[in-house]
Amino acid sequence: MKEILISAFSLLFIIFLGYLFKRFGIFSKADGNRLSQIILNLTLPAAIVVNLAQLNVSFNITALIAIAVFFTLVQLLFLRIFKGRQSQRELSFSLYMGSGFNIGNFTLPFAQSFIPQAIPLISLFDIGNSIMLAGGTGLVVEALTGENYVFNLKAFLQKLGRSVPFMCYLVLLLLRTASIAIPEMLITVVAPIASANTFLSMFMIGLYLEFKLPHYAWLLVLKTLLLRYTIGLILVVIVYFTPINQLMKLVLSILAVTPIPIFNVMNAVLSGSDEESVGFCSSLSFLISLPLMTALIFIYR
Repeated sequence: MKEILISAFSLLFIIFLGYLFKRFGIFSKADGNRLSQIILNLTLPAAIVVNLAQLNVSFNITALIAIAVFFTLVQLLFLRIFKGRQSQRELSFSLYMGSGFNIGNFTLPFAQSFIPQAIPLISLFDIGNSIMLAGGTGLVVEALTGENYVFNLKAFLQKLGRSVPFMCYLVLLLLRTASIAIPEMLITVVAPIASANTFLSMFMIGLYLEFKLPHYAWLLVLKTLLLRYTIGLILVVIVYFTPINQLMKLVLSILAVTPIPIFNVMNAVLSGSDEESVGFCSSLSFLISLPLMTALIFIYR
């Protein structure tokens, strides 16, 4: 118990360290953008290689790809049902900010600190999550709001193809399905890079934290977060009573309460939501998810 609390506090400390560095002008939010490129193109792929090198592929775990799509559709459907009186722009905000899973920048670094044995399962879930974030969610949001979203298959495939983490997932999944071993020398070379992923990801989150919110947006943001985490906790309860192994239960439960993904933050802004509301909502989700995910570690310990 003590070790879990210390690990959770250390992640929170790194996040606020990044925030303080921004507040005192040592770094800026723009540095967070640069840092994200290092994470997405270097440390995160390295972490994927190290943690999927010994993956044993089976139908049970590859089902996580479909489960990710299903979880996202459940979020979107419930958000639409309980939308209340919202304009089209407010509904788009709720759908984008209430759905999706932040895995590469938050859940994987979290797992590296608490449950490294769960990273292969989380990575498979992220394949389905990436498919939704790259275009699937936009299609559903269009259907639910009536927006003129034009799905471009070529752009969708290009977005996935340009995602270094997604391609790492795909290549390693194919290699391990064919029982092809990853060279030990490669794992040894990338291991030090992978170990930097947790610190850089949490520090980047601190640089992105925003606590300014227009008064008119308070109700929308709080309602969206309330729905997001209510849906997540309902999924947690359902998973708890599902006849699957404990590690799978823990992984699905943690994933159900992850923060808002960066892709959906960008899509919410593109759909007309103001940046301050989106930034505040996203920042608050990180601070809500960390204690919830830590509590789930205690429950399944």
